[in-house]
Amino acid sequence: MSTVEANVRPDYDAELQRIADYVLGYRIESAEAWNTARLCLMDTLGCGLLALRFPECTKHLGPLVEGTVVPHGARVPGTPFRLDPVKAAWDIGAIVRWLDYNDTWLAAEWGHPSDNLGGILAVADHLSQRRVARGEAPLTMRDVLEAMVMAHEIQGVLALENSFNRVGLDHVLLVKVASTAVVARLMGADREQLLAALSHAWVDGQSLRTYRHAPNAGSRKSWAAGDATSRAVRLADIALRGEMGIPGALTAPQWGFYDVAFSHTNRDLALKPEAERRLRFQRDFGSYVMENILFKLSFPAEFHAQTACEAAVTLHPQVRGRLDEIARVVITTHESAIRIISKEGELANPADRDHCLQYMTAVPLILGELGAEHYEDDFHAAHPEIDALRAKMEVVEEPRYTRDYLDPDKRSIANAVQVFFDDGSATEAVAVEYPIGHRRRREEGVPVLEEKFRRHLETRFPRGHSARILALCQDPAALEATAVDRFMDLFMI
Repeated sequence: MSTVEANVRPDYDAELQRIADYVLGYRIESAEAWNTARLCLMDTLGCGLLALRFPECTKHLGPLVEGTVVPHGARVPGTPFRLDPVKAAWDIGAIVRWLDYNDTWLAAEWGHPSDNLGGILAVADHLSQRRVARGEAPLTMRDVLEAMVMAHEIQGVLALENSFNRVGLDHVLLVKVASTAVVARLMGADREQLLAALSHAWVDGQSLRTYRHAPNAGSRKSWAAGDATSRAVRLADIALRGEMGIPGALTAPQWGFYDVAFSHTNRDLALKPEAERRLRFQRDFGSYVMENILFKLSFPAEFHAQTACEAAVTLHPQVRGRLDEIARVVITTHESAIRIISKEGELANPADRDHCLQYMTAVPLILGELGAEHYEDDFHAAHPEIDALRAKMEVVEEPRYTRDYLDPDKRSIANAVQVFFDDGSATEAVAVEYPIGHRRRREEGVPVLEEKFRRHLETRFPRGHSARILALCQDPAALEATAVDRFMDLFMI
């Protein structure tokens, strides 16, 4: 006896249609979202410029074949490179993510939605130049900001209640999906083409999360998002050339994403009814994610440690003269921080160190600051007191911190730090529940963000030129009206 599968081509999965209809039909009316996108653009570009100081990053940049000339090539900020949009997206995505200093989204899944700017800027710059060459109107930075809001929303809403990390998949999957949707739209995709591109993003093999965790943590985590947003540009291009999509990419029994990657690797999910194994949407797509995005304003550190770093800086004056007298340090935190970044033992490389809660707390306790250079091998080798202090640290969960972390009305990222000395004395327990980059501290944070951007601009450009870029970015109307190609001209060297 044999069975034959019904060969009836289905409609596109409802989840794909939901994303496509949002990208093609939604109109952003939130003034807060537009303004926050402008701040995000500044912060993300600044992070990319700062990363250019690190050879481990810059060795990856530029054309695959030296001397390649690309007509209307997309620019990589802070460099002389003009590349095809696929490689430019890779390069831009890599530099903005390299130092773990750009924005963050925390929910059931984590991620950095500004990673999508790699694909957005590369495609927008190339298209804008090509339009001008044809005598047509260029794309403007308003188009870029709109794409950013939408990419943030897709990545962030999918992350709210869907934990890809629990089945071993990395969050850059969501960068690829979000970037595919918005760059396909920028490139002029109709609904069928956009659905086809999205289906290919889900069918692709997805990155495993192992390169973010001990014992395999390494520098791939610094370029993985660039790779994802670059792949999105390639998939959008394939779809616009007329390549057919895969309508049941998510739901096909046995062969689709849900059965292959989202349930079989997780026994709890596999035992659930099919309807409960599908992606869950806590809310409709709008502009919620951009409005609530988290900025890393004070420390280039994994976001779950931001408030611990702030608490450590506060305690520094009380402990800097008593480092040899410290008996123990207690870090009180939330469950996600323990699961993701609490580490003991030897740390193998900078990527390992900037995903270690204890390391990121020890440095500002000792020095009163934490910068990108403090993760490098030579700095670590020169400061054995860091590991000595790490060995005295205890990490404990506070259930309220865990609850507030998951509460959509709070979205706190709380940590508390207390230092105990050999003589029985102790500092106060310094608790910080909302980092300065949180929406609840936005007014306080904007001047810090602008100063961070100015500082990073001046690592690549003369002070006068940096001031002109900053002034443009501080003027919402002027920025939105600027042609993308003219804007990118400002960042060439």
